Amino acid sequence: MKAVAQRASAQADAGTRPSASHAGFHAVAWRWHFYAGLYVVPFLLMLALTGLVMVFFTGFQTRLGPAVTVSVRDHAPLPVSVQAQAVLELRSQATLREYIAPATPDRASWFVVARDGTTEAVAVDPYTAQVLQLVDKDQTGFAWAEKIHGTLLLGDVGDRLIEIAAGLAIVMIVTGFYLWWPRGGTRWAQVLLPDLRLKGRLWWRSLHASVGFWLGAVLLVFLLTGLSWTGVWGAKFAQPWGSFPATKWDAVPLSDATHATLNAGGTHEVPWGLEQTPLPASGSQQGAVGVPAGQPVDLDRVAALARQLGFAGQHHIQLPQGDTGVYTLSADTMSGDLGRPTQDRTVHVDRYTGRVLAEAAYADYPLLAKAMAVGIALHQGDLGLWNALLNVAFCLAIVFLCVSGIVMWWKRRPRGSWRLVAPPAPREPSLWKGGALVMCGLALAFPLTGAVLLGVLLLDWLVVSRLPALRTALG
Repeated sequence: MKAVAQRASAQADAGTRPSASHAGFHAVAWRWHFYAGLYVVPFLLMLALTGLVMVFFTGFQTRLGPAVTVSVRDHAPLPVSVQAQAVLELRSQATLREYIAPATPDRASWFVVARDGTTEAVAVDPYTAQVLQLVDKDQTGFAWAEKIHGTLLLGDVGDRLIEIAAGLAIVMIVTGFYLWWPRGGTRWAQVLLPDLRLKGRLWWRSLHASVGFWLGAVLLVFLLTGLSWTGVWGAKFAQPWGSFPATKWDAVPLSDATHATLNAGGTHEVPWGLEQTPLPASGSQQGAVGVPAGQPVDLDRVAALARQLGFAGQHHIQLPQGDTGVYTLSADTMSGDLGRPTQDRTVHVDRYTGRVLAEAAYADYPLLAKAMAVGIALHQGDLGLWNALLNVAFCLAIVFLCVSGIVMWWKRRPRGSWRLVAPPAPREPSLWKGGALVMCGLALAFPLTGAVLLGVLLLDWLVVSRLPALRTALG
């Protein structure tokens, strides 16, 4: 009787009872779901919690903290150069890197300066040129959350660990859908709506399944857009294939520097599809007329050109860095300027002639870059208050899935035992091998995850299967 009860409990934890034809693959999926979760859950918890911090800034404040407001005056704002001079008088040894125009007339201007290895953002009253606030861009709440979210503060090592976790999370989504897809008399309502009348482990199981089923597709989008920033799958595979082609600018000289060099303070502010695209170079007569000939090319005239080109509200003007650097005018969702990624726009201006060398707008992006522009904006909560509120709910739901998975394991394990109590392997070896092949085929789309899964399979075959005591502890 005890063995029968244990089998029934195992089937309840696995989800819906599979038919005989699906039993083998069902066992494989459950086992993969469990083992992937051992690695993934701590990372998903971290990503959800840091995501909550980040969306607090993108959705309810700004990336630099609370919005800095000013009193609107009767006269027009002072020239940008006058505002910048107030910043440089305060930071005499600093180099001016960027001007951020106010989003509305009652907002402060921001200037970004670099000095002694530190990147600072300085808020200035555009009507009086009074410095209102200084922010170390590396030390903001958003910056810390983004660094933990992307690297765990471990640099490339942390980036790789998170990339592995994201790939395994996709394995969990696929196996979760397989486990809970209605079959064998199970109705959709039993999956889509939790049965809150249940008690104990069954209550947790029903709620875990329903929440996971509803969120699976959304989590997949979040994982893919997050993976697009990783150092292997993102930087080596997805980003090169989806980047804006610099060949569209074949009439202008190109620099050795890429758009990624425009990111300041360790945060991603350049659109994903442009980061690996080379910047145009100043020093030629190429391009279209921008700043009128005969006028000096300075910050004031470039700011006037930006307004002439249609930039309004919050937008950025990056100053040339180096002899061949360019002025870069931009407004996009990555920087928090816009609420619609389809309006993303970047324009480059020659620092010597004032001519417009190149432009890249959303309509010019490759298909993958367009998809990522929308997906990343959704991921970050940049599309408006509704997006921020949904992201908060999503992050809290991910926390629940992680916690409920731990609770179900805790309640399923034998009392007083610290064994993993992994789901049993299928008795039919061919099904196990087939299931492993399917899972590895999925994971190999993400190289680091595929390498880890291959290593786990080899470890299981070469070591665990030959040591009964270890096999018992893991099982």
